[in-house]
Amino acid sequence: MPTGYDSATVWLVIALAGVLTFAIRGSFIYLFGRIDDVPPAAESALEYVPAAVFAALVFPALLAPSGDLAVSVGNEKLVAGALAALAAWYTERVLATILVGMGALWVLRFVV
Repeated sequence: MPTGYDSATVWLVIALAGVLTFAIRGSFIYLFGRIDDVPPAAESALEYVPAAVFAALVFPALLAPSGDLAVSVGNEKLVAGALAALAAWYTERVLATILVGMGALWVLRFVV
């Protein structure tokens, strides 16, 4: 994909983004290595990180599979995701959630 920038500028931006990402991650390792106990407020906030990351990865694929917002019954990924969420809530088992979600997606995609 052509841009208006020369290749040296593009590589400089990529390298700078990598260094900044490494520095941010390293700062947390350094910070938590220097303190003995994580503050209770930080510890309670960190409990929500896995769910937030998972939602950030999954919801765009469910709500906009082709790039445009598609909230309808015709969106088989959204329907399968909703059924998987119901299975997760009801059974609280990962394997059941995966089986229901993939089974629903395959049925909606290949049978219906």
